[in-house]
Amino acid sequence: MEKLFRLMEYCADGNVYKSIRGARPTPLEASSMSTSKKVSELRPGDNSVNVKVRVIEAGEPRVVETRKGPRTLSEATVGDETGRVTLTLWGDHAGKLSEGQVVELQNAFTTVYRGKVQLNLGNLGSIAEAEDSDVVPADQIPEDVPEAPEDYRPPRRRRSYGGYGRDNSYRGRPRW
Repeated sequence: MEKLFRLMEYCADGNVYKSIRGARPTPLEASSMSTSKKVSELRPGDNSVNVKVRVIEAGEPRVVETRKGPRTLSEATVGDETGRVTLTLWGDHAGKLSEGQVVELQNAFTTVYRGKVQLNLGNLGSIAEAEDSDVVPADQIPEDVPEAPEDYRPPRRRRSYGGYGRDNSYRGRPRW
């Protein structure tokens, strides 16, 4: 077990996760590998990001239809002294923020929508209360929004061949 922790420590320094077990990191493990950033430093495709922000606007939870079925989400506008960004809270996190609140988002990730970088917090992420003095007041947060480079193209999704298809019929090797 000690070797596993040393390996995880080594890989966290290089912002790479490798596991002897071959499993996904737990939220606690993932947050220890995160990089702390300011809003203006957010780039498309960033993963495992920690950021302290003030909630400027908070939306109500709603259910949307995705490729994986119905999902609950809410949107908020958050920011720090360097700018503001749209935050999408997925699943259990939806609706947990209120206007004026100062929080640290741990293990968040970024996407791009209409050329603007957006912050997302999914099931591997967490929300922690932060001191009010850690982030400037809402009226001092600039209107600047991080933008994706003009030539940015999101990575292609890999298609899964084999296993259970759209019709839930079995094709391919067993799952055990």
